[in-house]
Amino acid sequence: MEIISDPFFYMVAIPAVLIAGVSKSGFGGGLGVVSVPLIALAVSPQVAAAIMLPILCLMDLANVWAYRKNWDRRNMMILIPAALIGILVGSLSFSYLSEEAVKILIALIAIGFTLDHWLRRKSSGNKPRSATWVKGTFWGTISGFTSFVAHAGGPPLSVFLFPQRLDKTVFVGTTVMFFIVVNYVKLIPYWFLGQFNGANLETAAVLAPVAILGTWLGLWAHDKVNQQLFYRVCYVLLLITGLKLLWDGLTHYGVF
Repeated sequence: MEIISDPFFYMVAIPAVLIAGVSKSGFGGGLGVVSVPLIALAVSPQVAAAIMLPILCLMDLANVWAYRKNWDRRNMMILIPAALIGILVGSLSFSYLSEEAVKILIALIAIGFTLDHWLRRKSSGNKPRSATWVKGTFWGTISGFTSFVAHAGGPPLSVFLFPQRLDKTVFVGTTVMFFIVVNYVKLIPYWFLGQFNGANLETAAVLAPVAILGTWLGLWAHDKVNQQLFYRVCYVLLLITGLKLLWDGLTHYGVF
């Protein structure tokens, strides 16, 4: 099979990969979740996800060195086993899933969490919350599942990590370490499900330089932005992402 040559595909894929790179490397919050929906404007969601996974793995390698000493081990101990369960569920149900239903689920999580944060901020004093096994297992499983289906594990993971008010660098480092495990594990079921054909892999290779550029831009922005502004931007982007996914999902079902 030949590489995808449709110009419209690259009109949406290049911005999508660039956004994903910026988001994953430390600046952009949950914005990277829109990469698969954007690419899916030109190809099927299944193809979009297959093209993005090798690119995400490349981004993970670029980021893991930068954050190798700055991540929270307790969170990883809680989240990784749960994420593996979510990946397993996603693998077994992959052929029966509706992409639009998953978009709506992710949207409700992102929107609900952001609004809850803003509405309760004054009454709670915005105090940091500790990482618990019950909440971490729940959100880690959801993150593994949504990550497998649409590479959209960021919002559920943020629901668990944001309230802890981790140091900016530790927060990003923890997400980097989490997703390098999750994404490389996903390679196995993606392969057995036949997602990696020649066209998808070659197209991913063509987009790889864009991924590297996005990663560099994210690292640069991370060093230039203070922690308070960082979290404000994360919450805003999480809300925007949720609204977009909700619109896409409901429109498909004829609500609008």
